[in-house]
Amino acid sequence: MPVAEDTSRNDIFFEDEDLPYEEDILRNPFSVKCWLRYLEHKKEAAREVVNMIYERALKELPGSYKLWYNYLKLRRTQVRGRCVTDPAYEDANSAFERALVFMHKMPRIWLDYCQFLIDQGKITRSRRTLDRALRALPITQHNRIWPLYLKFVRMYDLPETAVRAYRRHLKLQKENTEQYIEYLKTIGWLDEAAIRLADVINDETFVSREGKSKHQLWNELCELIAKNPDKVSSLKIEPIIRQGLKRYTDQIGVLWNSLANYYIRGRHFERARDIYEEAIQTVITVRDFTQVFDEYAKFEKSMIAAKMEAMEEAGASDEDDLDLELRLARLESLMDRRPLLLNSVLLRQNPHNVHEWHKRVTLFEGKPREIINTYTEAVQTVDPQLASGKPHTLWVEFAKFYENAKQIEDARVIFEKAVKVPYKHVDDLASVYCEWSELEIRHENNEGALKLMQKATMPPPRKVAYHDETETVQSRVHKSLKVWSLYADLEESFGTFKSCKAVYDRIIDLRIATPQIIMNYGMFLEENNYFEEAFKAYEKGIALFKWPNVYDIWNTYLTKFIDRYGGKKLERARDLFEQCLEKCPEKFAKALYLLYARLEEEHGLARHAMAVYERATNAVLPEEQYEMYNVYIKQAAEIYGVTHTRSIYEKAIEVLPNQEAREMSLRFADLERKLGEIDRARAIYAHCSQICDPRVAPSFWATWKEFEIKHGNEDTVREMLRIKRSVQAIYNTQVNFMSSQMLAAAGKGDAPAAAGGVVVEPNEMQKLEEKARQLAEEAVRDQPQQPDKKLLFVRSSTTADDIGEMVKTVNPEEINIDSDFSSDDDEEVEEVEVQTQIIPNKVFGGLVNEEEED
Repeated sequence: MPVAEDTSRNDIFFEDEDLPYEEDILRNPFSVKCWLRYLEHKKEAAREVVNMIYERALKELPGSYKLWYNYLKLRRTQVRGRCVTDPAYEDANSAFERALVFMHKMPRIWLDYCQFLIDQGKITRSRRTLDRALRALPITQHNRIWPLYLKFVRMYDLPETAVRAYRRHLKLQKENTEQYIEYLKTIGWLDEAAIRLADVINDETFVSREGKSKHQLWNELCELIAKNPDKVSSLKIEPIIRQGLKRYTDQIGVLWNSLANYYIRGRHFERARDIYEEAIQTVITVRDFTQVFDEYAKFEKSMIAAKMEAMEEAGASDEDDLDLELRLARLESLMDRRPLLLNSVLLRQNPHNVHEWHKRVTLFEGKPREIINTYTEAVQTVDPQLASGKPHTLWVEFAKFYENAKQIEDARVIFEKAVKVPYKHVDDLASVYCEWSELEIRHENNEGALKLMQKATMPPPRKVAYHDETETVQSRVHKSLKVWSLYADLEESFGTFKSCKAVYDRIIDLRIATPQIIMNYGMFLEENNYFEEAFKAYEKGIALFKWPNVYDIWNTYLTKFIDRYGGKKLERARDLFEQCLEKCPEKFAKALYLLYARLEEEHGLARHAMAVYERATNAVLPEEQYEMYNVYIKQAAEIYGVTHTRSIYEKAIEVLPNQEAREMSLRFADLERKLGEIDRARAIYAHCSQICDPRVAPSFWATWKEFEIKHGNEDTVREMLRIKRSVQAIYNTQVNFMSSQMLAAAGKGDAPAAAGGVVVEPNEMQKLEEKARQLAEEAVRDQPQQPDKKLLFVRSSTTADDIGEMVKTVNPEEINIDSDFSSDDDEEVEEVEVQTQIIPNKVFGGLVNEEEED
């Protein structure tokens, strides 16, 4: 469109509707509102007319952003859809250029112009316009231009231009470095990407917009360099990864593999092998070792496979065969070394692990030089204060290795060094002394062993407490029981009686003796016929210990004393037993009381023995009382006769639990029956019946029934049946009462409360009644049926009427006193004819009357 300034006023034609607007403009040419009202009125007019009005308005108001923005927007709309070669596009560009003369500080105008040029495909003009925009706008508004600029440079395959633009952009906004790195990866500029990534990692102030940590960025850098060794030349990967090995200890295996992979891709196979070897010699975790070792083995296998493929393609020569054998040997050696390498990892993890050092020695089996080096390194490395395990075993096994190799002097040298080590526990040093002494014994140097033990047990110049951790173990070993025990054994075997006795006395004086030491001392004295000395030793041991540790000493002492003197020193033996039993716990009382009673039986008085048995029945454990009463009864019967056991039986029945009291009652009743005391036996059965539930103890009632059949009559049988029903009713009542209480407690939360107590729900009451009915039926079934025969005597079972009465009892809680205590007249007894035989008068002896003889 021609420039508005060249058009004369005569060339402008107005319509009648435009006159008011024109007059308004003439009156207020510098009012934006007047021009906007006019433009709103002419918005439907031809394109040239609207553009003319905009040109006139901008001539009057060239600094109006609103007019320029609307005008430029209109011009872009007018060319939309046209070919980019249309002159209208250039007119619109000219309008933008004229607008920027006044609007060069407005980023929106620059953005619209640049986007308009980009849409036209004018690459150079767009780039230059973007650069002009960046120069014209203040730096605080550059962040509005750069997104469009970066989008523009990524649209075309112009990597050099894009890289330059990104470099300029990152000077202002460094946080977009990750976007730049991704772009560099897409265009293949990996060297530049690695440099930028390294800068980001080294920049402590950098914060990733994608939320990546420094560790993730480091892994990206290592992976980028390792996988592209031919494209990344500006950075040296080895220093980078070694720095990462120090910083990121949880990714040791991955970083080592990345470094080796870098050299493998660069075809530096020997260097890669060196990296793998260094890695497996330095990693400190099993996981990292496994990662590196697996990659190492895979690398060796791939080398073998590649060599075999090359030999198949080009043919095999002697040199190729040798190279292949070398590679196979490398792989085999690597696999054989795996246990040793893994052991090295564990030792690097904890160099004070004694078990792993022993395991390492076993891995070198058959290689004495390596074993010696391993032991030497172990004893120098392991700190006894930090050791996991027993550090003295390293010294002992080291010495035994020399002993097995017939180098006794070297073994002694090892032991001499071992006893000077500051162990954490006294027992470790004591074990070393004992092993050294056993070494001397095995090689028949008995005097040397005794001198060694004498040296070990020699007290220090000042008094030292055994459990004082601040003192060295060398100053406390003289109180070690292990050393003294071995010393005593050596004195017994190779020393004199006097020296051995002195050793035992010294152990007792140091108050480190055990009951076993005391008994060994006593046996030693007895073997040398010093019996009184042995008894004194036992008494010293008794003074040292309390129950229950003193039990073995007392038992041995008393047994030996009785065997030695028998009844010669009876009062002394009694005093010993009384002293022993004064504080004896129930657990150990049985054996001692039996020993005491045996002494009285064999050498003392019978009444004293019975008194001991009686005391024993109260002193032993409750579960041992029954057995004790049996022994008491047996001995009383042998000494005084069976009649003297009645009081013992009575006391036993009173004291023992129900089950054992029942057994004791049956034995008591059987005894009375054998003595002909039928009434006493029946009274015992009646007394015991109160603790015999017919359902729990049917054997008792069967025994009583058999007794009555043999020795009773009609009245006694009825009385037995009455007692049985009474006992059964009592137990049924107790069971039902407990059941009702349990049901009431269970339904307490749900059942409503009544005035008299808890109201049980109908279904619960039915269950209770059903349970009672079952119990009554079981009681009836327990009673044998009355046969329809005439009897010579009344059987022990009830009649049909009795059974009927029991069946009628539905509620077990209701006790029918009449049925339980019915008179004997109510029961009918049918009699049958009895065949009689003549009894000879001789049977009656002098009791037969003379009339009867006639």
